[in-house]
Amino acid sequence: MKTVTIENVVKRFKLEVLIGHNQLDRILKKTKVRRPGLEFMDKFDFIATEHVQILGKNEINYLHTLSDEECKLRIANIVQYDPPCIIITSNQEEPLGLRQYCTEEHIPVLRTPDSTSEMSAKLDAYVTKAMAPEIAVHGVCVNVAGIGILLRGKSGVGKSETAHTLIGRGHRLIADDIVVLKKLSPQTLLGTHNEKNKEFLALRSIGLLNVVRLYGRAAFQEESRIALDIELTEWQENALNNELELDTKYKTYMDVQIPHIQIQLQPGRDVAGLIEAAANNWYLQQQGYSAVEEFMKRLEPEFEE
Repeated sequence: MKTVTIENVVKRFKLEVLIGHNQLDRILKKTKVRRPGLEFMDKFDFIATEHVQILGKNEINYLHTLSDEECKLRIANIVQYDPPCIIITSNQEEPLGLRQYCTEEHIPVLRTPDSTSEMSAKLDAYVTKAMAPEIAVHGVCVNVAGIGILLRGKSGVGKSETAHTLIGRGHRLIADDIVVLKKLSPQTLLGTHNEKNKEFLALRSIGLLNVVRLYGRAAFQEESRIALDIELTEWQENALNNELELDTKYKTYMDVQIPHIQIQLQPGRDVAGLIEAAANNWYLQQQGYSAVEEFMKRLEPEFEE
């Protein structure tokens, strides 16, 4: 999990620092920003602390309706919860008392031209991803028709070559060799690169390729939710079967279960095409469609005779 500081946030979103230039090393501990409501009124022990506080137009306009002393009191109510920083949106003027209390408590005050909803959404998404638990796995991550796929297998089995074929068919590379997996929720796993291998694909006998330079921006994607775990294995005689539909198997990463498929390799076998079929079939299943169920319905009249 990456440590996120106020300085990271300032640089990421190009925020103006009004107060606390020397306190930008403060660390964010919570992923969700808050808009003060009850905090304005009085101290409540059950209110979550250590969240970034955002002051939008409604909050600033409310503070401007108060007397000087009341405004200072409301500001003090926010500061006592020790937020890592306070962000003023829509380039509004700071309310009376904010500079005094935040300077005394060493709390940075930042400002952005973005609206409250825009800033909240962007900051929540950024901090959630940055602070998510993560692991690095050996494999290749690709996005096939909008579906994130983690390709695994022994070294030299053909993962990168398969990814290259998929890129040639209009799909996108996310990471080669080392894939960073981030757990965003109990059901959501995000695949991305580790910055060093961004846009690079290593092919035996060819060398290192920059897919963006070779094939354009459409050949690369920063990240994707992982929907399928596909393992490429060597061909084994008599290991395949012709069942209409196999029971779904899963691979678990950080307690997140991902549907798992094994594809055996053999000269002449269209592995990239099989991966496309697996991705499209997974999508149809999410829509509630099952080819096996439809096939069995077509056979029902014969069984009834």
